[in-house]
Amino acid sequence: MQEMQIVIKGGQARFIYSDALTGLMDQGKAKVRRASHVEPHEDGGWGADLSPVEGPVLGPFEKRQEALDAEVEWLKANGIPVPADKE
Repeated sequence: MQEMQIVIKGGQARFIYSDALTGLMDQGKAKVRRASHVEPHEDGGWGADLSPVEGPVLGPFEKRQEALDAEVEWLKANGIPVPADKE
């Protein structure tokens, strides 16, 4: 089972989306935003682009799951940052 982390700040709860946490979405006004992009890396393999939260591009990783795991680890280590709203 994957460890879940919920950050509550300024009266708002932030978490990395997981189907196991969908019940939280019913507890108030919810907004889902993309914090990163896991895509094929230009040098081969997979990369995790965290630029939506002003983070780095991680990788390349041989497997997509490795990029997903690195993405989640970085987001948790950095307090699950919120992407800037784009006008």
